[in-house]
Amino acid sequence: MKFFHLLAGAVLTAGTLLANTAIQPEAREGKFHEQFLAEAKRGNIDILFIGDSITQYWGDPERGKPVWDRDWAPLQAANFGINSDRTQHVLWRLQNGEGEGFQPKAVVLLIGTNNTGKRNTTAEAVEGIAAVVRELQKRFPSAKILLLGLLPRGEKADPRHAQIKDINRAIAKLHDGKSVVFLDIGEKFVDADGNVRADLLPDLLHPNLQGYEVFSAAIKEPVRDLLKAETP
Repeated sequence: MKFFHLLAGAVLTAGTLLANTAIQPEAREGKFHEQFLAEAKRGNIDILFIGDSITQYWGDPERGKPVWDRDWAPLQAANFGINSDRTQHVLWRLQNGEGEGFQPKAVVLLIGTNNTGKRNTTAEAVEGIAAVVRELQKRFPSAKILLLGLLPRGEKADPRHAQIKDINRAIAKLHDGKSVVFLDIGEKFVDADGNVRADLLPDLLHPNLQGYEVFSAAIKEPVRDLLKAETP
């Protein structure tokens, strides 16, 4: 009997080790989550931006805030970005208050870069992003989702550079042209040789002010198209 208990424990342990962390909601409590809960309760959100630090820095005065205040704040947009977030954190946040109390017309989703590298395989990261899309559809059934491809990051020789391309090719299949529209703006952040442009992403990951200008220009019309296509 003891042998079978040990065997069962080993199987459970192996299953845990093999589980995809990218789809297992993981708590992301703190000041940002509390702030977003309050925003969600107030409502009046037509466009929801949600993701990691690249989304969060739309609110950074030295990076994206001037662009945000000009292009997005007038459209009743809300920024639910938290640095270092992975897909599992966004899932948890949506399931714990950030996906309640309001119904946006459009959602701009950029998540998954922190699931790359040694944290998750390409397939796991793709599954995590797909899980977030499904959660958004569940929470906001009338919203149109602009699913952004992951931005390029790191040196060209960085394994994550190629992994991101593979992830983007896979999540592009989530595009249905109706409730989910996929858009890859990554080419705007690399040069002719495929190297990340340091003049736009100084740390080879996060946009600076000029980078957010490029970012905003690339998504402005697609978001407006989604708003026009709002389901009555």
